[in-house]
Order: sequence, then structure tokens, then C-alpha cells
Amino acid sequence: MANVKTAIIIGAGPAGLTAAYELLVKTDIQPIIFESSGILGGIAKTINYKGNRIDLGGHRFFSKSQLVTDWWLRFFPLQRDDTEQINNVMLLRKRLSRIYFLGKFFDYPISLNFNTTRGLGIITICQIMASYIFAKIFLKNPEKNLEDFFINRFGHKLYTIFFKEYTEKVWGVSCKEIAADWGAQRAQKLSIYKTLLQAVKKFLGIKIVNTETTLIEQFMYPKFGPGQFWEAVASRIIELGGKIYTNSSVVSLENLNSKIVSVSVMQNGMQKEIACDYVFSSMPIKDLLLGFTNKVPDEVLQVSSNLQYRDFITVGVLLKKLPGQLLDNWIYIQERAVKLGRIQIFNNWSPYLVKDQNTIWLGLEYFCFEGDGFWLMADEKLITFAICELKKIFLIDDKDVMDEVVIRVPKAYPTYFGAYNNLGVVKEYINQFSNLFLIGRNGMHRYNNMDHSMLTAITAVENIVNNITTKDNIWAVNAECQYHEGA
Repeated sequence: MANVKTAIIIGAGPAGLTAAYELLVKTDIQPIIFESSGILGGIAKTINYKGNRIDLGGHRFFSKSQLVTDWWLRFFPLQRDDTEQINNVMLLRKRLSRIYFLGKFFDYPISLNFNTTRGLGIITICQIMASYIFAKIFLKNPEKNLEDFFINRFGHKLYTIFFKEYTEKVWGVSCKEIAADWGAQRAQKLSIYKTLLQAVKKFLGIKIVNTETTLIEQFMYPKFGPGQFWEAVASRIIELGGKIYTNSSVVSLENLNSKIVSVSVMQNGMQKEIACDYVFSSMPIKDLLLGFTNKVPDEVLQVSSNLQYRDFITVGVLLKKLPGQLLDNWIYIQERAVKLGRIQIFNNWSPYLVKDQNTIWLGLEYFCFEGDGFWLMADEKLITFAICELKKIFLIDDKDVMDEVVIRVPKAYPTYFGAYNNLGVVKEYINQFSNLFLIGRNGMHRYNNMDHSMLTAITAVENIVNNITTKDNIWAVNAECQYHEGA
């Protein structure tokens, strides 16, 4: 046992838990996970509030990678009629997401169909098509920022109607300040042409294959939310001999001769040092580098310290009813008059997320920066603010509100502006450490989806198994066409 190699894994989110499991089934390396919070699953955790469960941000179990799909089904098989009473199963859920704009619902992603034409008017539709044709024939703008990216693909008119306001609501800055990389990762292969083609095929009854992720019509979902799935994975890791410690923060890493030789962990008010052979980090890059005990180049620290994150707040609202029946999983709120960015209807993700099926359980999502006025607003004021906006949009009645809760989610979205443009400097430095692997969303400062985060962990372990020294294939996940998630 003295010769057993160990891998310290920082963070028990999808990337960290995937890395631990892969190490256990493919190597003789023992994984030891340290999670700073008391809950497993990272951003994909599920919060249980009085029996009503909240999926923070919404996590569809859908991937264009068969490897990831098989990985999920290894733990939770699809529910069948005869497995109704089994908890550890995947439900097959119908996907419906729409945009709420000008007091009307539009398809998401936007489709140029009768509903859109009726909602916007024939004149606006003609302007959209003329703008799109102009962009395709005459515009050859270099894509210096996200605005260029959107206009090149959709035309200026559609960009101003459906992309600009909502994107700036989400990120808190102008689209001109956001790198085109974000669009390349989230909407690279979507276009008006493809949405028209999709609509025509659907009308003609032609089966649609290789559909972009945002265009899928169904997805898998754990019965009690994503947290249930990752808790099951964690249990299996422990059964196989891995170790998981919650409420345990990695506070420093000893970097020596292009390797990480040990980490220091704070547990129960006490700090201890642990030798390691490998480190998998899903913690924010800025925190990782600040923890290096030996000197990090000033230029690298300057870039990493200035990487920014967009945070969000979910206000859970329990209602007796909603005006009309809404079958949406998500509703994107593009009304300029409200700050509200998105609404989740948890009943439609899984009926098992809701304690009483006669109630409606909503998640109202607000995007902000940690420490700004909205983030620091008292819970009572936030609840009042959110319910007022919900009343403004859906005309709910105060007497239908049964309960509320506020949940703050820091560092939810790595941003693609500011110091991000110099991220290559940080990558080049960290890649020098042969036994250090950056994985996951915050670990790589990339807007990875859950499946992308898992693939970074799987690829990192495969590199160890196959003695591959480059990290390029890890960074290629969610950069190559096969991994793209539509907006």
C-alpha cells in the first residue's frame, strides 16, 4: 500500500467526481476529493427546500458524446413502466424552452414560423430576412467580439431583437466587450438556414438526426434532480475505495520542479499537508494560482487574478397556480422592463421535484456580480422584487404565493471579457506542470456544460493511462465541432 499513487481532486462537481470514478476503474491511483462546501455536485447540485427541489440553472442530461450518455446510463438506467417505484432512474423528458418578449411567447431557439411571424409582424420578419441576406452576401466583418459573431450569422435586425438585450442582461456588459469565443462555444452551428431547414423537415415528417443541442426535443433527467445522480456517483466512488471529504478547502499547493508535490487542506479549523502524485483541479484558476507556495510569474498572476465571473441568484417561488398551463422547462425573459433573466418550471423538469403536485414550483433566475447591490440585497427585499416582476409578466395574484426562498450561486459563469483575452498566458504556465490537470467549468475558465466538464476529466485520466504528456486534447473539449452545444 505504501507505493499506491494518489490523486488529489479539488472539487466534487461533475468534473471532479468523473475524474475520481475514471481513476478507480482504469488505474491503480487512489483519488482523494476535497470539496469546500457541504454538498456534492458542484453547480449541478440539487437544493431541497421543504421537500421542493431546486436544480440550479437547469441541467439537461443530453450529450452528443455517446461516451457520456453511456456513462450516465451506467448509473441510472432509463425508467420503464415496470420501474416506476425505483428512484435511481433517468426520466425521459420533453423539452420545451421559449422566449417571452413583447408579452408573447416565441420559440427558443428562434424559428421563422407562423407563431414568430404573428408575434413580430410581417414587416419585421421581412426586415429580419433582408438583414440576414445582407449580412451573408455583403458583410465580411472580422469577428473581434460577440456582436460581430451574432451579426455575421443572423443579421443586424435579429441580433438587436433577440440576442443583444438578453445577452447583455446575462453578462452585465456590452456584446462588444465579450469575446467571440463565447459564441463559438455556444452557438457556432446554429443559423437561420438551419432553423428553417429544421422547421421544413418537421412539417414534412422527416426524421431529424444530428440535431444541434439547443434543437433537441427530449432529454434524460434524474428522478430527483442532478444532485441525486452525483450523490449516487459519489457513493460508488467510496465503495470502490476512493475518499471524499466535504467542508474541506485546498488552501495551498507546493509547486516544485514543474510538479505539484503536495497540497495543504483546511479541515475543521485545522490545516494539514498531503503528498500527491497527481492533482485534478476544478477550482477557479485565480484561487488555484494564488495558492501556489513558490513564485508564480507576475504576468500570469495578473491575468489570473483579474479573471471575472458572472454570478446568479435563484428565487424559488411556490404558487397555488399559474394563469394558463405552461409546459416549458425554461422561459427566457427578454422583456426590457424587468431584470428577471430566466424562469424554470420545476414541475416540467420532473414531477418528483415538487412535493405537492397541485402546486407550481418556479425558479426565478437573476444574473449579477458577487458583491454588487443586487447580490447584497436582503432576502426579503429580493423576494418582494422578484414577485413584483413575476406579477408584472404573468399577472399572478399575491394570494397564490405560498412560499419563497433565495439561493445565491457564486462563480456560476466564467466570463469571456476582460482578462479572458490573455488566458493563454495562464494556460501556457500551468501546462508546464506535468501532474496538474485543469478540468471542469471554473477549473478551465470555460463555459463548459456538464457533459463537457465530464469529458475534460475523462480525457485527463486517459492521458495518464496512455502516458500522453500534452494537455491540448483536454482544452480541445468544447472547442471541436463534435462537442459544440448550441446557444
